[in-house]
Amino acid sequence: MMSNSFVKMHASDEAKRFFVLGDRVERRLRISGTWLNLFDVTVPSGSRTPKHAHASPEVFRIIEGRLTIWRLSDSGPEEIEASAGDIVTIPPFMVHGYANRGTVPVVFSAVVDRDMAEFIEAEGATEPPKTSPSAETIARMTAAANAYGITILAA
Repeated sequence: MMSNSFVKMHASDEAKRFFVLGDRVERRLRISGTWLNLFDVTVPSGSRTPKHAHASPEVFRIIEGRLTIWRLSDSGPEEIEASAGDIVTIPPFMVHGYANRGTVPVVFSAVVDRDMAEFIEAEGATEPPKTSPSAETIARMTAAANAYGITILAA
């Protein structure tokens, strides 16, 4: 017997859009009563996240472009060049970051937990930035991240 847990959402329906340090982050799905959240992230050319760690595991599925993902595994630092169709996992508390070194935006889907989703929704801007993040913006986001269990190691 098939369950009734199938969820169908059109891409434009119910998406909430936020901007975090220049990246466009759109919530596509939050499954009530669980920790599961699905976001689509668009990373402009030249954009990157600082190295950071958090309790939330993450799963990235690259949809368009090439994303350079850096992570610190038990065997040392790893740099992964992920492209369309690639899936990269980030275990809980693993130091990591990503960058778009290309000339076109990168789009990927990210599965994250409730704390990470709450950080994005509470601290993300509702309008796209007009310039690169200032030192003040980065400092504010770093302080806010700490309140959600996210440790920024290098900005």
